Amino acid sequence: MNYRMTVHVLGILMIVEGALLCVPALTAAVYREPSGMIFVALAAALVLAGFVITRFKPQKRTLFARDGFVIVSLSWILMSVFGALPFVISGCIPSFIDALFESVSGFTTTGASILSEVESLPKCMLMWRSFTHWIGGMGVLVFIMAILPLSGGTNMYLMKAESPGPSVSKLVPRVRTTALLLYVIYFVMTLAEFLLLLAGEMDAFEAFTIACATAGTGGFAVTNAGIGGYSAYSQIVITVFMILFAVNFTSYFLILHKKFKEAFSTEIRAYLIIVALTITTVSVDIRHLFGSAGEAVRHAAFTVGSLMSSTGFATEDFNLWPTLSKTILVLLMFVGACAGSTGGGIKVQRFLILGKSMRNEFRVMLHPKQVRKVKLDGHQIEPEVVRNINAYIFLYFLIYVVSMLVLSLDGFDLTTNFTGVVATLNNIGPGLNAVGPTGNYALFSPLSKSVLIFDMLAGRLELYPMILLFSPLTWKK
Repeated sequence: MNYRMTVHVLGILMIVEGALLCVPALTAAVYREPSGMIFVALAAALVLAGFVITRFKPQKRTLFARDGFVIVSLSWILMSVFGALPFVISGCIPSFIDALFESVSGFTTTGASILSEVESLPKCMLMWRSFTHWIGGMGVLVFIMAILPLSGGTNMYLMKAESPGPSVSKLVPRVRTTALLLYVIYFVMTLAEFLLLLAGEMDAFEAFTIACATAGTGGFAVTNAGIGGYSAYSQIVITVFMILFAVNFTSYFLILHKKFKEAFSTEIRAYLIIVALTITTVSVDIRHLFGSAGEAVRHAAFTVGSLMSSTGFATEDFNLWPTLSKTILVLLMFVGACAGSTGGGIKVQRFLILGKSMRNEFRVMLHPKQVRKVKLDGHQIEPEVVRNINAYIFLYFLIYVVSMLVLSLDGFDLTTNFTGVVATLNNIGPGLNAVGPTGNYALFSPLSKSVLIFDMLAGRLELYPMILLFSPLTWKK
């Protein structure tokens, strides 16, 4: 373990988070809110502390896989703890565990909340909630790599540990340039949605916060009515961008370079087919609940896009929809978005590789002498990738079962517990019954909230960084 380099990166993280706290501070200045001074004081403290820490330069700047996992997990934990402090200090969320839940939910782009009413919060607090989605969407360490050189080529371990999906590849030879390109695409798409929402009935504050939440596939709204209170135009814009932000960002890079065949990979095609089929099925199933087929399609498209992308926005209480639709929506929570996107879930790519691996196993059973290789888009999937995915799925359901057992101690119904874990482990936000679109997570005990906080962090970081953080093997020399 390169402890000095680990502490050095955490110091840089503190400086960056301190700088990002200036956004809600500026919001408070615009709306003349006294609570903005909390962000100013906290920003100054983090920048000062980070500056002192980074003065002690590590002798060795090389990072390896183990360092990457530890740095990423510690970074997200510290970032969430610091992000919770404004809620506690201001009194908006007096309980630290509740504030931490809200902060982790924001940074991990989950969108699960313990708040039943948000319009009474100062705008600077609402801005911070939504802005944490944007920060966490692409990853804060990816952002740091985009603006600062950390450790040469070995910082690829940081990107692999933080980026969602079974595999991460460089778009260009230099990792720093890859990180910068990803953030440029991310920023441009966020700006495009902001301008389109601004062209509707939203004011600048609402358009910016909703654009940040959509870009990070989060789900925090700034009104009690959520997205249901906005016009059909705004809902359609949000629907389109939720689906777009759940696409692998490498595809956008390839489209810009006119490599259209590579851009529309098997994963992207599968993702779009799943979206189209589920929208069609749900629209037919809920047709009787709305006045027209057009309304049914609009709400079905929004909800399918919201849950598959793991955004978690809602225009309707889908908890009241027919059983078939609710079952489909829960299954979409498991599937999730594409690898390399800002979305959560197990990821479409993993299911494709598992499906191909299963098909090969059937063929080998029938013809034992055959040698079958798993391929995707003409490229052979290395055996270690397949092995990693198998281990991931086992670990995923192990965490799921343990979380369900802990939540069952609170005595709530099975559907609430089942979908509550689904929604947090897959970074979705709303589930069904008590944690549905009109409910929240305040009803759970501190122990259950702690488990759900772990689930949100584990889900966002692809499980391994959080698990390895608690393994004795990680800390051995």
